[in-house]
Amino acid sequence: MANTTMPTPVLVAGGALCLLGGYLVGVVAGPDTPQRTTAVVSSFTAAGDRLCLKGEAVKDADGAEDGVLCGTWRRSAASSSTPVKGQEFRFVLVRGQDSDRKPATLIYGDVVR
Repeated sequence: MANTTMPTPVLVAGGALCLLGGYLVGVVAGPDTPQRTTAVVSSFTAAGDRLCLKGEAVKDADGAEDGVLCGTWRRSAASSSTPVKGQEFRFVLVRGQDSDRKPATLIYGDVVR
């Protein structure tokens, strides 16, 4: 009984093809991730972290009125700046319910530096 081995370049190429195939399957069949978009700060109220955004990214969003979307701002732990009217703001929107089971908008993001 003879023992045969596969040449190293063939083994490496096969492994690379498997990794590439797995990546492509993950991209096509994987879950959709939220898109981070950019809008302009319309207003911000520190009491209750009420943030309003305007621009193309929010004009058709669920809950927007007259091209302005307002919601509760949730900042990251690394965020140190407060949004000011007119600043660009990169964000992800999450629609949910507040404690009274009413529709609520959470805005996760930060000022573009």
